[in-house]
Amino acid sequence: MAGEREHIREIEQVLSGGQSARDHVVVQSWLRCVDTHRLDPTRPTEAYIVPDTQLREHREQSERLIAIARSGLETLFRQVTGQNYVLLLANAKGVTVDFLGDPLFMDQLRTAGLYLGSEWSESRTGTCGVGSCIVTGEAMTIHQTDHFDTTHTPLSCTAAPIFDTNGELAAVLDISLLRSPQPKVSQNLALHLVTASARRIELANLMAQMHSEWVLRFSRSPEFLDVDPEAAIALDASGRILGTTHGGALLLAQAGGVDWRLSPSPVGQPISRYLDMSIDDLPSLTRGRPTEERLVFGRSGSALFAHAIEPQPTIGRRALVEAVPKPISELSGGDPAMAALQVRAAKLARTTIPILIHGETGSGKEYLARAIHECSQRGGPFVAINCAAIPEHLIESELFGHTAGAFTGATARGRKGLIEGANGGTLFLDEIGDMPYPLQSRLLRVIAERELIPVGGTQPLQVDIKIISASHHDLRKLVAEGRFREDLFYRLNAASLTLPALRERTDFEWLLDRLLDQHARLAGRPARLSPAARLALIRHRWPGNIRELANAIDLAVTLCDDETIQPTDLPDFAPPHLAPSTPPAPLVALRAPSPEDERTALLDALAISGWNISEAARRLGVDRTTVHRRMKRLRLEAPN
Repeated sequence: MAGEREHIREIEQVLSGGQSARDHVVVQSWLRCVDTHRLDPTRPTEAYIVPDTQLREHREQSERLIAIARSGLETLFRQVTGQNYVLLLANAKGVTVDFLGDPLFMDQLRTAGLYLGSEWSESRTGTCGVGSCIVTGEAMTIHQTDHFDTTHTPLSCTAAPIFDTNGELAAVLDISLLRSPQPKVSQNLALHLVTASARRIELANLMAQMHSEWVLRFSRSPEFLDVDPEAAIALDASGRILGTTHGGALLLAQAGGVDWRLSPSPVGQPISRYLDMSIDDLPSLTRGRPTEERLVFGRSGSALFAHAIEPQPTIGRRALVEAVPKPISELSGGDPAMAALQVRAAKLARTTIPILIHGETGSGKEYLARAIHECSQRGGPFVAINCAAIPEHLIESELFGHTAGAFTGATARGRKGLIEGANGGTLFLDEIGDMPYPLQSRLLRVIAERELIPVGGTQPLQVDIKIISASHHDLRKLVAEGRFREDLFYRLNAASLTLPALRERTDFEWLLDRLLDQHARLAGRPARLSPAARLALIRHRWPGNIRELANAIDLAVTLCDDETIQPTDLPDFAPPHLAPSTPPAPLVALRAPSPEDERTALLDALAISGWNISEAARRLGVDRTTVHRRMKRLRLEAPN
């Protein structure tokens, strides 16, 4: 309490114009806290975590940056392993959209606000690393009693800004401690590390966005030019600047002999305004020449080493980004929802970002996970485990393995678990919502620290695995009920993919024909669908999704005579508990309706419903996509 009173007196002294030994940036922030934000130093406030729905919105808006920054965060976290640091990636509003921390201290980190979803804006929290960095655009350390609010004075927070390619602040990278040595100078190394990581994230973002343009990277030292450049800019074919890293904008201003604080943004300006060069000089700055010979000179006379990277040849700016490898492209026949999912999955396949696949039972979650693995270029195996299918008393040893003697009857050399077996490859955790709660913290450690300790062991094993998980449960609901760890959920849900139900897909008949061909080949006999059987399959709502469809085709191929599948070869599709609430047409027709009959029935339903597709679907007992498919097949168009 005495320390809090002394801290409040110091703030009041600064507000009254007194001198302070604090850094200028801290003093200015204290003044803003009172004059602008109307905060009261005598009224401490607890850390604020935004509601889950808002956090989801913030993360979705920052999704691209989170993906690009993830590798940099993991590298930085490894550099400070064992020093109790927690890393926060906050958006421009101060909301933490990604973080890395020790799973053993999650409760303490959440209480302190060093957690996913915490808001560190200066207007809410007062002087702090993230909030003050957002206001000033400068890297800084806010150490212990530098904080305005006494709730946060135990913390030491070091933050660096991350700017987008237009020079606008996009995010803040923060590295914090719950407790730290007293001298502020103890965080100088942290300040250097977080600043370097922010610079590399900006560079990665520029390279990702400008892959089809010339990129010019700079360094003051030839030794680091190709491996760790200081800054970069992107140029169009006319030599105008399309984007820069923050360091690139500063270097250009210095090279051009202008004050970067007063000069306009270099974006849109010709490169010749700052450097004594043109677009025609870029080919001579590629790796075809020795590094020490790749010099450029500024209008002010300064010299820099430069590395030019040629545009990647593409047909259209996004052609390479949206190219979908074959294993993923073969999962659909043109359904719009699946097409968007496939593009997203292809982008995620070659990253280490954990993926959470949502979808109803039987919708193809494991097929998607395998396809992602096949496109990942990882040399290790694909290992799948169904968390709901293994007895709870066995799942721990199945996943994590055990050492000799850990259980009665254990072999002398112990047993390798599935996680270790997936090293170098992909681990697919199906029905992750059914994983026992006590084991979830162990899985969190594997994901966060890339190491595991077998049951009965003490020495950690390093693992390199891509985690893909899936569930038909609503994991957010399980989190709210206390049955699933919130920190594990957000770690697994770094990227999410949602598979549509089979009844919602517009490529049903493509999938039907594909499965029929596959099962016919496996059975070693040709098979085709009669019109009546095809209609029965189209009309069914498929609560079991692709798995149910595959089983139905397998049975039909086995039972059919004369190579033609009839309705009598199909399963009984209408158990009472799955029957639609409105009376549909019979699910299995005894005879095939003629195209004229089908056309007449569809036209009648559309006419009665005023060509309202949803109403027509309800009357026919099918879904909207089925009506659209039939209209396309029968060449029916709504009247003008």
